Amino acid sequence: MKSQNNKIRIGRINYTNVWPIYYYFPELVSKEDIEIVNQVPTGLNKALAAGEIDMGTISSFAYGEVFEDYVLYPDLSVSAFGKVNSILLFHEKPLHEIVNGRIALTTSSATSIHLLKIIIEKFYAGKPGYSFASPVLDDMMIKHDAALLIGDDAIRESWRNTKYRITDLGKEWAKWTGEWMSFAVWAVRKDTVDKHPELVKRVFESFVQSKKMGLESPEAMIGEAERTIGGSKEYWRNYFGQLCYDFGSQQWKGLRTYYQYCWELGLLPKMPSIEIWFEKRIARVTE
Repeated sequence: MKSQNNKIRIGRINYTNVWPIYYYFPELVSKEDIEIVNQVPTGLNKALAAGEIDMGTISSFAYGEVFEDYVLYPDLSVSAFGKVNSILLFHEKPLHEIVNGRIALTTSSATSIHLLKIIIEKFYAGKPGYSFASPVLDDMMIKHDAALLIGDDAIRESWRNTKYRITDLGKEWAKWTGEWMSFAVWAVRKDTVDKHPELVKRVFESFVQSKKMGLESPEAMIGEAERTIGGSKEYWRNYFGQLCYDFGSQQWKGLRTYYQYCWELGLLPKMPSIEIWFEKRIARVTE
């Protein structure tokens, strides 16, 4: 439910991969209009579906589950064409040798879990056993042949890693499909658009401006990532530089392919339509 002061509640994934869009956002909007809620992707997915938040960054898969209730902001996503560096499968044997083995899945993800299932089951014709585990790599690997980590957990383990092969799911997706992959999208509840059209517009404009500032002046953001997460300035400069924060026709096309495969594998009950918010209209992506 909305808070009594009628603020719009905005969900934010508490991973560094969204920083270029969110970093300057709080200084561009009135605190009287918005409230930011920080959670892992699975928490935000549930909160938006329940109406506990009004808009926010959610897993692309979560949009596919509840697409009738949402529209997506254009120009805003966490996407990649190739390596993403924070959606990583750790394994000792080559990937093709473990596709029928046991795989531990992080409890923090939705899009990445189903992307992994597409890669293994559709592209490698595997039928592994899956189980969920807390994102602690050494514990996950005790009884499993591979472990999926995302976000800052994946980044930290990639730095520490000395024994495991690492498969970047963004790179695998691009290799097999030749398309973009959007891991997170900016969704708005349709009832929020109806009730607060002007505020929805102002929030969008502030996000776009924050993205512009974050990409043009990344040094403060890079320095904070270095201090709070670790790594080097060079690592974070490359990390933010490899990700794409746009959401246009190329990203829409890749996302439709992702949904198509999810539907074919029975991971979604119906094929989602992608509806994009624009000022004064909603557009459905058809190609």
